[in-house]
Amino acid sequence: MRLTTKGRFAVTAMIDLAMRQDDGPVTLAGISERQKISLSYLEQLFGKLRRHRLVSSVRGPGGGYRLAKCMEEMTVAEIISAVDEPLDATQCGGKENCQDEHRCMTHDLWAALNSRMFDYLNSVVLVELVNKQKLRLAGGVAVLQDGRETSRERQPDMVSA
Repeated sequence: MRLTTKGRFAVTAMIDLAMRQDDGPVTLAGISERQKISLSYLEQLFGKLRRHRLVSSVRGPGGGYRLAKCMEEMTVAEIISAVDEPLDATQCGGKENCQDEHRCMTHDLWAALNSRMFDYLNSVVLVELVNKQKLRLAGGVAVLQDGRETSRERQPDMVSA
């Protein structure tokens, strides 16, 4: 089981957007260039993110995208769910027909993993990833969501620029 490109790219693009939106709407072309993600793929992802009200679009010259929700309230699970990314370690999609239309012996194990994955991704908010990336880029101190300061030495790299 692994997270596919769709979920990874959506989270990466949202971090990029969140880091730059203070300067005005962020273009998908800019995200595409910085993150090496196809523009047409980003357009598909951002259509879904917009329908789920995680981003809003600004039309016209100087247009682009902004977050439609505070990054302190937006979870990684929301982003991944918005782009229809299934987080399911079971072979049956939770239908309990894993093996010859019956529940397999390890169904409960994989279902519990699904629950823990969702709980973890639901506990990570976008602002935490943005702060870690800013810290990585600055090589200094960043302020976490709960107001604590953290240094580069204590935080692993989460996202590449």
